[in-house]
Amino acid sequence: MNTLRKRILIVDDEPVITRGIRRILELTGEHEVREENHGSHAMAAAKAFLPDLILLDVRMPEVEGGELASEFRSVPEFREIPIVFLTALVTQEEVNGHGGYIGGERFLAKPVDPVELMNCLREQLGKHASHSLPGRSAEMTDRPGHPGATAATEDAKPHLAY
Repeated sequence: MNTLRKRILIVDDEPVITRGIRRILELTGEHEVREENHGSHAMAAAKAFLPDLILLDVRMPEVEGGELASEFRSVPEFREIPIVFLTALVTQEEVNGHGGYIGGERFLAKPVDPVELMNCLREQLGKHASHSLPGRSAEMTDRPGHPGATAATEDAKPHLAY
């Protein structure tokens, strides 16, 4: 069993949405989840939690999701972290009609379908498996193929969670 659970930060102003997504993700045993219901606190939450992926609501009262995404992209340690937007502004059919991407960014329609959510996370985390964050344990950086891996781990076969 893989002991490296992926860290997912959910930023949405609706607690019922973040709680629901958290339950879905935690039931898999593959994720460690943190909820943030105030867009203005998202950066501090990310710095404290060091997520592997961020689920980000498009529309929030304090700050727009696009603004937050730009802010995350301006910080070197978060530049490569996948961001998946959550929105009630489009239907799942509209998202699917664009291959799950709108404007080059991955989107999920709310309410989020659990199967669609898990497929999206596996896809996004698989694409960005090699990013690293300061403050992560040696266990994270000693994975084969990781930029901080030692020569001993480079010879080992990687164990992929997804």
